[in-house]
Amino acid sequence: MFNLITSLRKLLFCTVFLTTSAQAENYPDLNDDGEFSLMGALSDHGLHNIKDERWNFYTQATYISSWKQAFPAAYTNLNGSPNSLLPGAERGFTGTTTFYVGVKAWTGAELYVAPEMISERPLSSLKGIGGSIQNFELQKNGSVHSTWYPSRAIYRQTLSFGGKQNSVNSGPMQLAGTADSRRFVFTAGTFSILDMFDKNTYAGDLRRQFVNMAFLTHAAYDFAADARGYTTGLVGELYFDDWAFRFGHIAGPKNPNDLFINFQMLSNYGQQVELEHKHVIKDQPGAIRILGYRNQENSGSFTDAIAAFKADPSKNATTCTGYNYNSSNANAPDLCWARKSNIKMGIGINMEQSITQDIGVFFRGMYSDGKTEVYSYTSSDRSLSFGSAMKGTRWGREKDTVGLGYAQSWLSKDHINYLNMGGVDGFIGDGKINYSPEQVVDIYYQWHVVKSAWLTFDYQYLANPAFNADRGPVNIYNARVHFEL
Repeated sequence: MFNLITSLRKLLFCTVFLTTSAQAENYPDLNDDGEFSLMGALSDHGLHNIKDERWNFYTQATYISSWKQAFPAAYTNLNGSPNSLLPGAERGFTGTTTFYVGVKAWTGAELYVAPEMISERPLSSLKGIGGSIQNFELQKNGSVHSTWYPSRAIYRQTLSFGGKQNSVNSGPMQLAGTADSRRFVFTAGTFSILDMFDKNTYAGDLRRQFVNMAFLTHAAYDFAADARGYTTGLVGELYFDDWAFRFGHIAGPKNPNDLFINFQMLSNYGQQVELEHKHVIKDQPGAIRILGYRNQENSGSFTDAIAAFKADPSKNATTCTGYNYNSSNANAPDLCWARKSNIKMGIGINMEQSITQDIGVFFRGMYSDGKTEVYSYTSSDRSLSFGSAMKGTRWGREKDTVGLGYAQSWLSKDHINYLNMGGVDGFIGDGKINYSPEQVVDIYYQWHVVKSAWLTFDYQYLANPAFNADRGPVNIYNARVHFEL
């Protein structure tokens, strides 16, 4: 299934989010330093109970500046195909601000809202990179103008079944209190499915950690979501001591990478299940998670698009009046001629392990069937990522973090054939392809500048952008400023 890499170098990472309960780990505390959090300050003055909250409020702001060096390319946007990464030097950015408000209602019930703003300028209009997009904050259809939207509005109900009672830390989308180790948690509303699924202590919150999207989740996890990465649906989570089982039924977009959600959730949806087990090895915590997903959406099959074009060359990339990717290649097939209700499935594993109190490692790997186009996430059909991070305790900077990660993505045979005929999908398509797996190395140093503020320097080496050995490699540099309150 994967060409598994057997040597995980002793890389690095700090677990700024290690907490004392399953609930706290699955909804991690963004503000690990209570000394400067707003809720902690209110608690110090007797205005708020930070141990048993009725409400809380948090906010974050993140700015990421990206610079790409010029790189060699045998061709760019060949024959009118529009999805190449431009070979010239470029600059891009994202800026986000999020407010998190939580309120405890009746017994076991919590309500949360999180309005969010984004402003962005992606490299090459967010085209030409498959599973290793250099900035995880980038959204399809974003603009340089500030746009506000409700990222989350949820109702969460917890039913307790006993077991051990653990503390839950105060944090964004998480009210402090206690939680039984045996419980059922029901969530409904608008959210990111990654709020609950595929969590990882060392590669998950990229506002603090790696910058490349390959480390946010499985690159091949085409989870249902709108162009901003959010969806509407239902999630159930059953916790039984060291075990957890999750099921989610969520809405997909009306069209691939579309901003508008299709709420016909009986015919257009994404489903996922996850089994998690937490363990301790030589007094150090770790976890293993198995994740499977199944989407039923109005998507295009690569083989159907090729067959339609071969049967009638007039059904090419320039003649479709439906939803398409604006290709000018009249000699190429197009997915718009093949869209119908299709099923897409994948399965993956997610592992994390603390080595010492200041060093941890992680691994993810996923296999998706690769029969249909990318619908919501990245242009990747199989993926793996691994790496490590380390706190700066050893050099007297315990709030700093240094990390190193490697990620690789593959395409299915059907996907490659489609691209080699000049076809494009939502993110890639150079006009033809000299196929090779896309690879990225991401190295970062997170510097705790002052209370509540971090500055991160990040370098990425990207090989075979858009899975094309005729282009690249590419050097990308990022600087990230992150504030929390």
